[in-house]
Amino acid sequence: MSAASLRLVRTYQAPARRIILSQSRPVLPRNTLQLQLRRPASTAAGDARSLVTRLKNLLFGTSLSLFAVFSYLYITNTRASVHQWLAVPAIRYFYPDAEDAHHVGTQSLKALYSFGIHPRERNSKSQDLKDVDLGVTVFGQRLQNPIGTSAGIDKLAEIPDALLALGPAIVEVGGATPFPQDGNPKPRVFRLPSQKALINRYGLNSLGAEDMARRLRERVRLFAYHNGYGIGQDAQDIVLNGGAGVPPGSLVEGKMLAVQVAKNKSTKDEDIEAVKRDYVFCVEQLAPYADILVVNVSSPNTPGLRTLQRVEPLTRILEGVVGAARSVNRKTKPRVMVKVSPDEDQDVQIEGIVEAIWRSGVDGVIVGNTTKRRHNLIPSHINLTVKEKQIFDEEGGFSGPHMFERTLGLVKRYRRLLDQGPPPPPEEKKPTKSSKPEGAATGVQSTSTITDKIQSVKDTVTGLGGAGSSEDVGPSGGHEQKVIFATGGITNGKQALEILNAGASVAQIYTALIYGGVGTVSRIKKEMKEEILAKYMH
Repeated sequence: MSAASLRLVRTYQAPARRIILSQSRPVLPRNTLQLQLRRPASTAAGDARSLVTRLKNLLFGTSLSLFAVFSYLYITNTRASVHQWLAVPAIRYFYPDAEDAHHVGTQSLKALYSFGIHPRERNSKSQDLKDVDLGVTVFGQRLQNPIGTSAGIDKLAEIPDALLALGPAIVEVGGATPFPQDGNPKPRVFRLPSQKALINRYGLNSLGAEDMARRLRERVRLFAYHNGYGIGQDAQDIVLNGGAGVPPGSLVEGKMLAVQVAKNKSTKDEDIEAVKRDYVFCVEQLAPYADILVVNVSSPNTPGLRTLQRVEPLTRILEGVVGAARSVNRKTKPRVMVKVSPDEDQDVQIEGIVEAIWRSGVDGVIVGNTTKRRHNLIPSHINLTVKEKQIFDEEGGFSGPHMFERTLGLVKRYRRLLDQGPPPPPEEKKPTKSSKPEGAATGVQSTSTITDKIQSVKDTVTGLGGAGSSEDVGPSGGHEQKVIFATGGITNGKQALEILNAGASVAQIYTALIYGGVGTVSRIKKEMKEEILAKYMH
């Protein structure tokens, strides 16, 4: 090859090599190496910052979760003080009308229960208090405790489960009338805050017995479904006939549901057969879903109702109710109680009611309701404000702490008369005077108080609410002892024990719950246990 050709070949090869080299090893800017050398340090710092951020997020999320859990446990515990000292005053402030406040409270409990975030009673942390058993035997069933709530708190049977979760062993709903009625015009509920009292003239507002029966039936069927018994009538029958191992009314072991029935305002009082039909209709609708049926003949806000407490009309009405209750298509029949007025306190009136109870076959009596009386109700040394004086004079039934002594005295009188046994037929009656001191209770409660009977703190409180067991018989022998529930002015554990020692089996609360909030039942039971322990220790 000539020298010229060789130079030509080299001239064309050199760019080719440069092109190949540039493609295989690109030429980098001068600072690229510096960037590559710095990248590992930057990545490590970024990773460190990312780790710190993740740890912060984890700590924040954990704290938030723990706060949510503890808040849930606190807010849903009936013993939380926020329920009494914040919730109740807030509702009272934002809803000056007492009926509106009551409605908001009911709907709030209903909504909270539907989401599972409702207040419920949890076990006490004190081992000593745990060792005091407040269990009682009523109608042959062992109840967890002797505290109940009165009708009026849940007038339409919207929240029986939410109320049972607050700790009482008895929840009374109603009263239900045969057909819907509006009750009296509003405003019809008034507060006396300084006295923690109420005056109401609701007038038995009701959506009717059929509406309440539908609501209670749906409740039973929902319980059956959630517990694996199926759906429909067959599943309902399993639960109502004891197949679920719980009382058919409360659906909770150791607790009972009482359903109150009443007559319509438009039914004439003098037409006793029509009045009896009212009560019987309610019983036929509601008896399948109740552990106890309560016959209300004592509302002060239904004109003429309290006249039905005379012996003859009361006996006929109660006989009809007892017959309807015993005819219910259920394995166990609901018990029947009659609710009487605290204003019917003359000897002849009480004796007549007791006679009607024995003659009709009713199982017991609820002593106390609101009172229409105002004389000597509030001690003279208590000065009410001008506004409270006006409220105090409002027409309606008064309820509050001032009713306690009256309730206590009536319990003693009814206990004494009921324990004398059935009265003799009219032609055999003779004016006799009982040698038994007024107020003495019989059965296991006749000679000593509940707190005197404690043998050990770890033992059951023997005799607590013993009156009312299906095995107990009155002093006349051969007869099941009649049960007494007491309501009216009971606000603390000491008073509850007094009522029970006087001969009642259950102490029911109403106004105390309105003012004390959802923790009232837990507080009263705690005070009862502390009172028992204090007596035992001394």
